[in-house]
Amino acid sequence: MRGPSLHPGLCFLLSLSVVMDQKTTASCNCPQHAYCVNDTHCTCEHGYRSDFEQQFFTFPLTTCQDINECDPPISIYCGANAACKNVDGGFHCRCNPGYKLLSGDTQFQNSNENTCQKTTSSATTKDMKDVSRNPVLEPNELQHVVETFQSLLTNNTPLGTGEKGAVATWATEVLQTVESAALETALKSPEQKIQEIHNNNTVAIETRVVTDNCSEEGQIFSLNTHMNSVDIHCNDIVQGNIQGPTAIAFISYSSLGNIINATFFEEANERDRVYLNSEVVSAAIRPQRNLSLSKSVILSFQHVKRKPCRRKAFCVYWKSSGERGQWSRDGCFLMQVNESHTICSSTHLSSFAVLMAFSHQEEDYALDVITYVGLGLSLLCLLLAALTFLLCKAIQNTSTSIHLQLAICLFLAHLLFLTAIDRTEIKVLCAIIAGALHYLYLASFTWMLLEGLHLFLTARNLTVVNYSSVSRVMKKLMFPVGYGAPAIIVAISAASRPHLYGTCDRCWLNLDQGFIWSFLAPVCAIICVNLVIFLLILWILKRKLSSLNSEVSTIQNIRMLTLKATAQLFILGCTWCLGVLQVGPAAVVMAYLFTIINSLQGVFIFLVYCLLSQQVRKWFGEIMKSKSESETYTLSTKFGADSKPSES
Repeated sequence: MRGPSLHPGLCFLLSLSVVMDQKTTASCNCPQHAYCVNDTHCTCEHGYRSDFEQQFFTFPLTTCQDINECDPPISIYCGANAACKNVDGGFHCRCNPGYKLLSGDTQFQNSNENTCQKTTSSATTKDMKDVSRNPVLEPNELQHVVETFQSLLTNNTPLGTGEKGAVATWATEVLQTVESAALETALKSPEQKIQEIHNNNTVAIETRVVTDNCSEEGQIFSLNTHMNSVDIHCNDIVQGNIQGPTAIAFISYSSLGNIINATFFEEANERDRVYLNSEVVSAAIRPQRNLSLSKSVILSFQHVKRKPCRRKAFCVYWKSSGERGQWSRDGCFLMQVNESHTICSSTHLSSFAVLMAFSHQEEDYALDVITYVGLGLSLLCLLLAALTFLLCKAIQNTSTSIHLQLAICLFLAHLLFLTAIDRTEIKVLCAIIAGALHYLYLASFTWMLLEGLHLFLTARNLTVVNYSSVSRVMKKLMFPVGYGAPAIIVAISAASRPHLYGTCDRCWLNLDQGFIWSFLAPVCAIICVNLVIFLLILWILKRKLSSLNSEVSTIQNIRMLTLKATAQLFILGCTWCLGVLQVGPAAVVMAYLFTIINSLQGVFIFLVYCLLSQQVRKWFGEIMKSKSESETYTLSTKFGADSKPSES
C-alpha cells in the first residue's frame, strides 16, 4: 500500500476535494490558447480545438491542442511545387526547396496564391541579377547536413564500448557539428530566410536568417520541428556588434535520446526512475554564439509517452564540461506540463530535453498503520454483523435486511480496496477493479439512503405494530433500488467512457472529462438527502415525545430511533465530508480524523446495530450460556467416565 491516498474513504476525498478546489479557484480560468465566453465557459482560439473536441467547456484540466491542417482529414492543398506547413494556431504554404515565389515572399495561404518557380529560372532581369549576385541554395544542401548526422550515427564506434565518458564526448561533438553545419548552410544563402528539412527517422532542421535588424520592436521568431518549437526574441538573434546577417537553427533529433538518455542526468536520484520523455533539440545562433540572452527562450517539447501521471518533469540542457557532457538543470526552468507537451524556459541556448521521474509520494506510515488496522477491524466487525443479521431470529425484519445488504456491500468494497486498489500493471484488470469499486461504493451509499428512508417511515409509524405497512413498501423497493440504481449508473459510465476507469497509480476513476462526477454526484445527493431525513426524524420524534404522557415502551423506541438517526448521519454521511476540510493548517489533523473514522466504519455499524440492541445482546447471552453448559456437560462426562471407584 502506498501512503494514505489508498484509504477507501480517500477515493471520495481525492475526488471531491480536487473538484471543489478546481471549482473555487478556476472561475473561468481558461487554459493556454483559449478565452472566456460569458464569464462561464472557455472556448479554444481559432486554429485550436479542445482535447475532447468540445466547443465550450468548463473542466479545468481540458487543454487546447493545435489543429494540424496539413494532415488528414483537412490536408490543405497548396498547389504545385509547394507544401503545407503547420504552425501553432494555423498553417501556411511554402515553396519546395529549389522554388520561390515570384513576389519574393517566403509563404502564402492557399493554392490560388501559388507562384512557385524554379529559382534558376529567370522570370525577370531583376531576378537574374539577384541570382547571379547571391548564389541560390541547392535543394539538397540541408540534406547534406542530415546525411552528415546519419554518417555520424553509423560510425558510432564509442557507442559500442558502452563507456559513458566516450559516449558523452561523442554526443558533444555530434551536437556541435550538426549545429555548425546547419547555421553555415543558412548563412550561405541569406536571401532564403527560412529553410527546413524533415526526416522523421533521424533529424529535422529549421533555420531562419535575420537581415533587417529587428524591424518590429518586441518581434519574436518561432521555429518548429517534429512538433517541438522554440520562441526567441529577435534582439537575441541580431547581435549588435556583428555586421551582416545572423541566423538561428533549431534541430530535433529523433533517435539521439536513446543514446544520451537519463543516465547522463547529474541529479538523478536512486529512488526515482528517470527517463527521457522528449526528443533532444538544439537551438544555436551564428556567426557568434550568443550565450547571454536578454530574455529567456521558450521551448515546447512534445512528449514521447503521453499522459505522464504522478511524474515530475525536469527541463535540462546538455552541459559540456571540456570534452565530456551531461544533462543539467542550470538555467532551465519548468513552466507548464500537460498530457502532450512540456514547456520550458532557458536563459541560454544549447541542446535541451525533458526528463520525467516517477515521483514518490511522501508516505505517512502512521496513516498506513491506521488504514490497515482500521480496515482489518471493520472487515471483522462487518462479517460479525452480517452473521448476526442472518442468524438472530429475534431481529429479523426489513430494517435488519437493509443492515445486512449494507454490511455485505461495505465488506466487499473494503476487501477489494485493500487487496487490489494498486493493481495497475494490467490495464484491463485495473479497469475492472475500478468499475467494481465504483459499483460497490455506490451500492453502499444507496443502502445508506434506503436506511435513512426506512428510519423516516418508521418514525412516522410509531403506533403501527411491527411496522407491517412500512415493511411491505420497503420489501418491494429496496432490492431493485439498492442494487439496480448503482448498476445503471456504472453501466452508463462504462459504456460512455470505459477508458477512464483506472489511472496510472490506482484502480479508481479518472478525473478527466469530469468523469469523477459519476461517483460524486450521487454520493453528494445521498448525503444531502440523509441530512434532510435526519432533521425530519428529529422534528417528528420531538412532536411524538411531547404528545406522550408516560408510555415507557414508546419513549424507549423514540430514544432508540433518535440514537440510530444520529449515528446514521454521523457514520454514513458527515464523516465523508471531513475529506473536504483537509486544507490549511488543520489539514493533517483532518486527514487523521478522516482516516480513523472512515476506516472504522464497520466497527461503528456493528456497535450501533448489534451490540446496542437489547435483543442481540440477549441472543449473544443465550449462545454463551448454551456453550458454557455444553462445555460443563462435556467436562463432567469426561471426568465421570475416566474416574475410578475408590478402594476402601
